[in-house]
Amino acid sequence: MKVFRGLPNAASRAPCALTIGNFDGVHLGHQALLARVREAAGDLNLEAAVMTFEPHPREFFAQKSGDLSRAPARIANLRDKLQSLSDSGIDRVIVEHFSASFAALTPQQFTEQVLVDGLHVKWLMVGDDFCYGARRAGTVQMLQEAGRHHGFHVETLPTVMNGATRISSSAVRTALAAGDFARAEALLGHPYAMSGHVIHGQKLGRTLGFPTLNLRVPHRPALMGIFIVQVHGLADRPLPAVASLGVRPTVDDSGRVLLEVHIFDFAQNCYGKQVRVEFLQKIRDEEKYVDLPTLTAAIDRDAATARAYFARRGDGAKDGATSATDRI
Repeated sequence: MKVFRGLPNAASRAPCALTIGNFDGVHLGHQALLARVREAAGDLNLEAAVMTFEPHPREFFAQKSGDLSRAPARIANLRDKLQSLSDSGIDRVIVEHFSASFAALTPQQFTEQVLVDGLHVKWLMVGDDFCYGARRAGTVQMLQEAGRHHGFHVETLPTVMNGATRISSSAVRTALAAGDFARAEALLGHPYAMSGHVIHGQKLGRTLGFPTLNLRVPHRPALMGIFIVQVHGLADRPLPAVASLGVRPTVDDSGRVLLEVHIFDFAQNCYGKQVRVEFLQKIRDEEKYVDLPTLTAAIDRDAATARAYFARRGDGAKDGATSATDRI
């Protein structure tokens, strides 16, 4: 899959079947849309393409207004989004930087400069509630009229349902925030996970007896708290672990979000390695403790809860002390 940061240059442009959206989480509704794009691309001998945005448009406007609470929490980071799009059979992804100038494009400018000249769109699929251009002035009807004028076909995808629930990124965020991973999996079509490269941390976990591997979380995540997880990418099987995803209020006042994962009975230098952390069950919300001994006692209880979970499941996470390691 080819990934372009912004519109491809003239030499890299190719006629395509395109869909446009944020695709946060690439849930089952997105997957149905992507399958239709892939099918149309095959029928018309075109490349299957996706245009997505970074940052999320609502995040851009929240930053502009100074009210970050209006920005949606992220289900997936960009790496995970791109991997999901690749897994869905997409040939090329255009990651458009959402800026003030891009937001100011009129519907006509968006059609002519982006769809026609920039991407050579021949077939386009959007959701039935799709809006585009400055102040979201462009409608599906306007897009269809533009398509007739410029020579591309526009198709809409009806809402995809899961029982009585509309499958949406908002529904996935709600499930994750509640720690309902079964519900999230039903909407996503797969277990929820986050991936990233292991980075250096403060080395505090090691001194507390719970060495961790750390993953940077650049955006506000859809879930926070203490979780039972398993880690993929370090062994030939998932490794049982306990994780903290949050701002670590007891030891850090920067507000930076970090995913810290303590793998049971595991000693290996993991810096720089890419791992995938699969969330299995929420233990509790994040708390601020009065001192490090109180924090350590809470971590010990969380680890015991996670070990008991894996023991019931037969994963073999043994009771007792953890192995020393230089992971952090």
